[in-house]
Amino acid sequence: MKSHRAQHSIQLAVSNLAVSEAFYAGILELPVQRSLTAIGAPDHLVLDMDGIALVFVEEDDVVRAHPVLGNRFSMFPRGIGVTLHFEVRDIEGISDAIAEEGLEVLYPLEVRPYGVKEMWCFDPDGYLVVLDEDRGISTKAGA
Repeated sequence: MKSHRAQHSIQLAVSNLAVSEAFYAGILELPVQRSLTAIGAPDHLVLDMDGIALVFVEEDDVVRAHPVLGNRFSMFPRGIGVTLHFEVRDIEGISDAIAEEGLEVLYPLEVRPYGVKEMWCFDPDGYLVVLDEDRGISTKAGA
């Protein structure tokens, strides 16, 4: 049984669910939910987003369920080639919280020419996260 309503999902292995929850739910204020799991099943987080869900599972639980993946996790750092894009509110506050937590910022907060505030950072597991906040500026000709 799926722990989300989305038709499609992407599972991301993380080091620590509590740290991921603090980042995605606490700092980014995204609607992350802890799953209701059967007894003995691994705990995980779900971010259900209109037809697709991100499912965060601790790497140790993934390796226990699929031992063949253990060597691959040690060969490749988490996050290589993955970029997650989120539209957020209060990007200035988020930027401040990310700096306060000492998380790595790839591109600091700036206002883009097309009317969006944007910043790029890494989550605690090295996944690249692009955050943007629409400033409500119309880009239509004559507006």
